[in-house]
Amino acid sequence: MGEMPSFQLGVIGALFLSVASSVSIVICNKALMSNLGFPFATTLTSWHLMVTFCTLHAAHRLNLFESKSIDMKPVMLFGILNGVSIGLLNLSLGFNSIGFYQMTKLAIIPFTVLLETLFLKKQFSQKIKLSLSVLLVGVGIASVTDLQLNFVGTILSLLAIITTCVGQILTSTIQKRLNVSSTQLLYQSAPFQAAILFVSGPLVDQFLTRKNVFAYKYSSIVLAFIILSCIISVSVNFSTFMVIGKTSPVTYQVLGHLKTCLVLGFGYTLLHDPFTMRNIIGILVAIFGMGLYSYFCVQENKKKQSVDLSLASQMKDKDSTPILGMQDKETSHDAKKSTKDSLV
Repeated sequence: MGEMPSFQLGVIGALFLSVASSVSIVICNKALMSNLGFPFATTLTSWHLMVTFCTLHAAHRLNLFESKSIDMKPVMLFGILNGVSIGLLNLSLGFNSIGFYQMTKLAIIPFTVLLETLFLKKQFSQKIKLSLSVLLVGVGIASVTDLQLNFVGTILSLLAIITTCVGQILTSTIQKRLNVSSTQLLYQSAPFQAAILFVSGPLVDQFLTRKNVFAYKYSSIVLAFIILSCIISVSVNFSTFMVIGKTSPVTYQVLGHLKTCLVLGFGYTLLHDPFTMRNIIGILVAIFGMGLYSYFCVQENKKKQSVDLSLASQMKDKDSTPILGMQDKETSHDAKKSTKDSLV
């Protein structure tokens, strides 16, 4: 019983860290890219991952966590897949309108549910599906402004959805099957993610922005924001692995849409972005959907725990029955033997 409150506290802490760090880094990056004119998103992500790996390596050297020896082939493929998915998402944003890009992010939840149902045989109740539908409608109202389709952009979006979903499912699966913590998995996979983005990032950014990251003139304030962004990214990457490992890829995506709503709110308050009644209605609907999802998840977890306890109790009773039966039999046998001895 003592493990359950500790586990729930860990989940709440991971969720809070994920939301706080993600909203912080979005605001920091928005200031860096929009206000200071540093548009190299993919290259910046590669720096994030390199700083994350260096931080974890220092923590490992200080014995703050133990590195576990695991098969590097799946970890390497996993790291490369995650790096490719980040690049594809950035390319999708470059080739599509903001509205279509938001629709791409919305499609990740139903596609994740589909993949988990087909390949992992995971069951989602009708209530969970309903709450996810309400959530997606709300986020769609709040964030999707226009839909401009083009063939290349659509293909890139589909590839981004597939790689993102598979990467997040693998994050959960690898942690559970190989029995590694979120820190250990991130430490092992971060170098591969950083390498693929470090090589492809400048090319992707130059293709999208027509600017060269190496020819950019770095001012002191730009460098300060880049350093701040990299520091925050350590928490973002760590909490992402932590949340997916402790909950599920679908819950992580739901959390992602909560971040979207918070970013819209912070953008209006801090950065004075344009805000309409449509945004407000969409955010309220999305929050209602998130509330439903959280409520139904808690109810289903309680029901599952109750069933597990009931099954465990039945198994215990079943295991104890033969022993009692044997004791009764032995008692009866001893009584008969005693009677026989007395007759003799």
